[in-house]
Amino acid sequence: MRYLKDFRLITLAFVSLTFLFQSCGLRNTKGQLVGVSGRMIWNHPQPYGTVNIPTGTFHMGQSDEDIIYALTSRPMQVTIQSFFMDDTEITNNEYRQFVYWVRDSIARKTLGDAWVMENANGDEYINWRTKLDYELPEIRENLAEMFYQGNEVFEGDLYEFDVRKYIYEYQWFDLNEAAKREYYELNRKGTPVSREKFIRNEKVRIYPDTLCWIRDFTYAFNEPLTQLYFFHPAYDEYPVVGVSWIQARAFCHWRTKYLNDYYKSIGMPKVNDFRLPTEAEWEYASRGGRDFSPYPWGGPYLRNSKGCFLANFKPLRGNYSEDGGYYPVRVTSYFPNDYGLYCMAGNVAEWCDNAYDEGINSVIHDMNPYYFRNVGDEESRASIKRKAIRGGSFKDVGYWLQNGTRSYEYQDTAKAYIGFRCVMTYMGRSIKDKNSNY
Repeated sequence: MRYLKDFRLITLAFVSLTFLFQSCGLRNTKGQLVGVSGRMIWNHPQPYGTVNIPTGTFHMGQSDEDIIYALTSRPMQVTIQSFFMDDTEITNNEYRQFVYWVRDSIARKTLGDAWVMENANGDEYINWRTKLDYELPEIRENLAEMFYQGNEVFEGDLYEFDVRKYIYEYQWFDLNEAAKREYYELNRKGTPVSREKFIRNEKVRIYPDTLCWIRDFTYAFNEPLTQLYFFHPAYDEYPVVGVSWIQARAFCHWRTKYLNDYYKSIGMPKVNDFRLPTEAEWEYASRGGRDFSPYPWGGPYLRNSKGCFLANFKPLRGNYSEDGGYYPVRVTSYFPNDYGLYCMAGNVAEWCDNAYDEGINSVIHDMNPYYFRNVGDEESRASIKRKAIRGGSFKDVGYWLQNGTRSYEYQDTAKAYIGFRCVMTYMGRSIKDKNSNY
């Protein structure tokens, strides 16, 4: 009987171990290579407000005579991987969501206790479930440092937020630095390089520079736009401006974290980062599948068959309102291109991710071309502060609206005529493909 009892215990232990292995993703594979079990079926979810740009090849560069002989974009054939792109420029209201998130997170950290919680590992996180009412006297008293103080108080408003304190702190991993051959050689020789060397910490004041409306236009009356363009509901669907390249990148990081935190909460894997488009991606998307087309709508003209202008720019001899716009207009004011993208020409110019160099088309790769130097690299910082902008704006003549025309501004400058939109690399061959297993 004892041996029978021991046999039963051994059998029970074997069955338990078998169940444990299966629950951990191991199964009876009969010695065959079948991959890890329990992997979910997954298709790349399309971010809200974006369109999918398919993988394709196009001729990058000027499609028409370079009338100013700048020779800044030598034509070349390149291939671009599929990606998602915002169908409009980021609006004031969308950027305001970022601003409010930063404001509210700072407030909750300042209040502490019920506003900042700890998880099982002892890590702190912000409690977003508790409503934060800035009208409550006790809240205002505890957040006094977030308001203007002393002689900076204007017209007796003691509870006006000091927007200079809206600072977004984040980290990013410098893959370009980590990929340098010197570190590869060290790792290959058995001298591992600490990844701490490649972690970058950023602190960015994220509030738009509303004074750019006055600074960018000498001897022009733009005070009303300075006072209300970013604040008033009338401008909610207008493109955000006064945002530097550095601030735009901070927005992309926040947007990525905001989405991936949600996916994590429902048990979904994270997705690629939101980021600014490369110049090649921007131009490819702007053409809308029409190779060699001078403008996003395809034709060589700035008017349609009815004589109406097709974008918000500076037409004729400077009759700004002739095209239906004056300053920036709503982001969906003109017809989209064949990919469904609005205002790829005119309205506001748009930041691209890469650094600007006049002759870079001679050296960049023909597959996902990209020119970039590390933002944290002090030695090269001065030479790569110029960041590419594309698309032209409400203040520009037609030449700057062309798909292949390039220009730049410095990464830490904020202009009244520059906005941005985000992209995300698509994971897969085509959005039309649907995975049946993973």
